[in-house]
Amino acid sequence: MVLLTSVLSVAIAAQAVFCSPVRSRSPYVVKETHNVPRQWKRVSRAPSAHTIDLHIGIKQGQFDELERHLYEVSDPSHDRYGKHLSHDEVNALVKPSEETLNLVNEWLRDNGIESLTYSPSKDWISVSLPVETVERLLDTEYSTFEHERDGDRLVRTSKWSLPAHLHEHIDVIQPTNSFFRMGAQKATYIDSAPYIPAGYTPPTDPAISSVCNVSSVTPQCFMELYGTKGYKPKAAGKNKVGFTNYLGEIPIRPDTAKFLQKYRPEAVSSAYTFKGVSLADGPLQDGPLNATQAESGISREANLDVQAIAGISWPTPIETWSTGGSPPFIPDTNTPTDTNEPYLVWVQYILSQKSIPQTITTSYGDDEQTIPKSYAERVCKDFARIGARGTSLLFSSGDGGVGEPGTCLTNDGKNTTQFLPAFPAGCPFVTAVGATMNFQPEEVAYRAPSVNPKHSFYASGAGFSNYFSRPKYQDKDVPAYVKALDGKYDGLYNKSGRAYPDISAQGLYFAYVWNGTEGVISGTSASCPLTGGIISLVNDALIASGKPSLGFLNPWIYSKGYKGFTDITKGSSHGCDTDGFPAVPGWDPVTGFGTPNFKKLVQIASGGY
Repeated sequence: MVLLTSVLSVAIAAQAVFCSPVRSRSPYVVKETHNVPRQWKRVSRAPSAHTIDLHIGIKQGQFDELERHLYEVSDPSHDRYGKHLSHDEVNALVKPSEETLNLVNEWLRDNGIESLTYSPSKDWISVSLPVETVERLLDTEYSTFEHERDGDRLVRTSKWSLPAHLHEHIDVIQPTNSFFRMGAQKATYIDSAPYIPAGYTPPTDPAISSVCNVSSVTPQCFMELYGTKGYKPKAAGKNKVGFTNYLGEIPIRPDTAKFLQKYRPEAVSSAYTFKGVSLADGPLQDGPLNATQAESGISREANLDVQAIAGISWPTPIETWSTGGSPPFIPDTNTPTDTNEPYLVWVQYILSQKSIPQTITTSYGDDEQTIPKSYAERVCKDFARIGARGTSLLFSSGDGGVGEPGTCLTNDGKNTTQFLPAFPAGCPFVTAVGATMNFQPEEVAYRAPSVNPKHSFYASGAGFSNYFSRPKYQDKDVPAYVKALDGKYDGLYNKSGRAYPDISAQGLYFAYVWNGTEGVISGTSASCPLTGGIISLVNDALIASGKPSLGFLNPWIYSKGYKGFTDITKGSSHGCDTDGFPAVPGWDPVTGFGTPNFKKLVQIASGGY
């Protein structure tokens, strides 16, 4: 809470007349400007009394040292491989210097802001303040913005300032100029009979053909296709897998029980035993959907996630987090409820926990350019912290290929045509998962709107980050791919950027249950939790044999783990009115190294092959 003395209240009121910031030992200078994305339109001045949960990212003490540790414990050729850091060791490395903490606290205290919440490592400060106070503190002006596609509203500003002496001590403050919604990847819901492509050839392998149906893929198909059939987890008491929920999404237990009853009857009890955690008043519900939720389609994504994971990884314990701070919004109040940064809430919660799952999947993301670079960099650093502790973080690569048609323009005011990378998929400290379809061979998942006009364009997300440079673990594979393009798409993507995805899995026509009804659903929001379930089984095999979990996957995948994935060479990413990046032998920015072969992955991870 905020404590203001009567004297300070008078001072602030006087300053408001001149639109100047509150007290500071040095003049205010603009810290960051970020253009409002074209999909967002200003509606009005933000309500002055509206509360914002402000997150202040303090400059971390030794992140470079943390990064060194991360790569050493994640590199299978290093003698420290698998020797992951503890919660306390990670916190000690990123804790800000005393000078930094003292200066930031002085600034807040001098302006009457004293009831602060610190992260365990003290690199994040959280405080709830009314808009008018935040405006004075950051010398800015907030407005209410509305998204042209769905009417969601946010309270944001295009720029904010800090006293000059604090610029080097504060990395980021949000919510300010970030329009990142952390929305679920645009899963394609199919209500009628799925489209079967002309010329489709059923699998030639009798075992796969008997359980894999192109119009509805099931856990039996995944187990056969990716080789987990017959594996019985042995470390379920030590190994865990988790997934995230936002935007009011919650996994509905009766729906999951119905799904498992049909496809994994031995696992049906897990529908009522997986652990659900509510953050920032996020919803938790054990009963069936109510009429309002059904009408708005709530929990399709959450149901897909838990059913994809449980269907492949049972009896590995599942943990899920439902984070609040999201719509619905009642337009006539002109007071948005989605003013906060629920993703930052989740990250800070996970980092505060002594024990976290060894595998965590997230099916949410947005265009990279909807957020300022400082936000992306700081959140990405927090992902590195999670990886250093031995957790594999998997993110959907997106469902818009290299960019949905009609949207492929830069947000820098120049409106330059460009492929649109995604975040968090483009962060170098996460493993991005693309989508495939069909079975023998698998190919890039793609459906044009013409296939079914009722549903929108869908193509497995692919690209090169404009914010993050190519990490060293990609130096062998990515330049070779770029060179082979021979200039194609030059100027439309960042050749030196972090490329994604890293791996892929089935992502078309998943069987699932929602609102008591069986259906199918598509997207990298399906392939990501499926892959997470398979990685959790690899971790199970390792832990059961006395070995550490895989942790941050990418250095291992790019150096030797790639041998445990089936290469995908058919199809392309599409988007931006192009065919997009093509799949080729070896790594490509469409399916990465391909789809998992569980038995090979276990063998490689165990030191063989």
